[in-house]
Amino acid sequence: MNKRLGKVLHTHIWIYFVLLACFAVAALFAEQFILAAVESIVTAIALAAVLLQRRQQRKELQKFLSRISQEQTGRDGADSPFPVAVIRLSDGGVLYANEAFVKATGYDDTMVQRSIQELLPGIQTDWLISGKTEYPYDVTAQGRRYRVYGSAARGDDPGNTFLGVLYLADLTELYQVRDEYVRSRPVVSIIMIDNYEELTKNLTEGAISTLNARINEAITQWTEGYHGLLRRLSKNRYLFIFEKRDLGVATENKFSLLEDIHQITNPSGQAASISFGLGLDGATFEECYNFASLSVEMALSRGGDQAVIKDRYNFSFYGGRTKETEHRSKVRSRVTANSLMELIGQSSRVFVMGHKNADMDAVGAAMGICCLCRKKEKPFHIVLDLEKNAASGLIEEIRAVPAYKDAFISGQEAMLLADNHSILVVVDTNRPDQVESKPLLEAISKVCVVDHHRRAADYISPVVVNLHEPYASSAAELTTELLQYAVEKADVLPIEAKALLAGLFLDTKSFHVRTGERTFEAAAYLRQLGAEPVEVKKLLQNDFQDTIAKYQIIKSSRLYRQEIAIAALNSATSRVLAAQAADELLNISGISTSFVLYPDGDQVIISARSIGKANVQVILEPLGGGGNAATAGAQVRYSTVKEVLDQLVTSIDRFYEA
Repeated sequence: MNKRLGKVLHTHIWIYFVLLACFAVAALFAEQFILAAVESIVTAIALAAVLLQRRQQRKELQKFLSRISQEQTGRDGADSPFPVAVIRLSDGGVLYANEAFVKATGYDDTMVQRSIQELLPGIQTDWLISGKTEYPYDVTAQGRRYRVYGSAARGDDPGNTFLGVLYLADLTELYQVRDEYVRSRPVVSIIMIDNYEELTKNLTEGAISTLNARINEAITQWTEGYHGLLRRLSKNRYLFIFEKRDLGVATENKFSLLEDIHQITNPSGQAASISFGLGLDGATFEECYNFASLSVEMALSRGGDQAVIKDRYNFSFYGGRTKETEHRSKVRSRVTANSLMELIGQSSRVFVMGHKNADMDAVGAAMGICCLCRKKEKPFHIVLDLEKNAASGLIEEIRAVPAYKDAFISGQEAMLLADNHSILVVVDTNRPDQVESKPLLEAISKVCVVDHHRRAADYISPVVVNLHEPYASSAAELTTELLQYAVEKADVLPIEAKALLAGLFLDTKSFHVRTGERTFEAAAYLRQLGAEPVEVKKLLQNDFQDTIAKYQIIKSSRLYRQEIAIAALNSATSRVLAAQAADELLNISGISTSFVLYPDGDQVIISARSIGKANVQVILEPLGGGGNAATAGAQVRYSTVKEVLDQLVTSIDRFYEA
């Protein structure tokens, strides 16, 4: 049967009838009446033969369809109430369609075969050839939506023609219900006034009431178009529940309330700032609320003044483009110090670990934690790669001190020493992929984090003690505050004070950027402990060759958008030189942002700095980077410098055009 079927699949005999008819008409005009009559009779006989052949073809196709349907579904497809069609897979031509298919698609069984793509726009047929039985997408025909199922078979004709049988399932109403269900899913959001305590500080009750009324009015006006439920939970916290159908409006206008709320100021001129935390796609309202709580915590840990959306899988960020304003509390540092000291006291051994290629801030913060361990008389180890780091001079001085002679170990050595009662303190990073030894992080159950970088979506979790302050200048500053509450001045060794001050110097660029009153308080405390700024300055010095190399990097830079300097190197350099070159570029008049890119094995590393409106952390996030508004970095694997440069320029444009 398949041989006979294959022979009739490629006939376009109607062309010959047109030619025969033309000859007959021509003979008639030439007054060759006998010839015209003969040609007309031959044409009629041939037409009748073709019609009989097409009738036979239809029967053959019905038999084929019945056989395939019996094999695939156990029922006769020719009599199926569902739309069914047989197509030729080589070109998508429709060979046969039952009555239901004709009604569904408007297919007319003419002498000219129509393509399945004409009847079902956008549909492909390669899935049938690959052996799949269901089309992965929905199709639309005459305003109805269908799910397409099918199977393929090979004919026995010499050309081995591929045939496909398509079955359409009309799921229009089901899709409408599904779409409405998705659109009506709840979105639970928490709106928090970031700096409420600062706004209301030293204000009278009347002034506080006036300020609250203005904030309430702004939030209420913004939520009016969402047909949701708004309730004030506390003095600085609101709950807003609305449907997912309206979420697109909020994201399209980038949560305009973030900017509108800045128009509200207290009598001293300080502007209000809010953060959104939104949770969606949870199985229950409780789960959505938990997502929203995680989102608002994430927003605050990234500096506030932004919206964060958490679904079942990912975080999405909106806003967060402004520089962080400091609103920290010493109460948290004191509580954290007490909790950390208690945890250290209960442990058998303490491991302290920073990020890969540890710098002086990571080493200094680690030294501060080790001081706490010495106070509790607990054994401690700093997990660090002695070959790959950016603080070799400082580390040499530390290892010369008897108390730290054997303190530095590798991640593999730490794995051998760790037990069930060990704790791990991670400093100067909150990302699991950036730590010195990820296996150690996964092996120890009790983890503490001390960090000042804005939190990324992939942060370390869970943690027992978490001191995460994106408003702090450095991890060394945070650790210095812990020392003030946990130990006596006599307990701090001079080398520990020096290392902490070196970390402060490094991350503040010698107290030029990201400094607050707490930064200088920490520096003053370390100075009282014997840390000498001149000695720290020597640690930051470069030799002659490195200085020349740094200025070669600066010389290779190019200006972009009139205020951004980008240096894209084709040869490797050290991370310290790249970072110093990025810092040095900001000393040039008119440049407020700098990027230095260079290859390092199978990856490209970016060092970024900013003293202007550009938030380099937001710019580098799409490239997998992190940091804070003024200092950030990224490591892009398996890409060339040119490819990463293109990605960086695209991200910069997106930031400025948003």
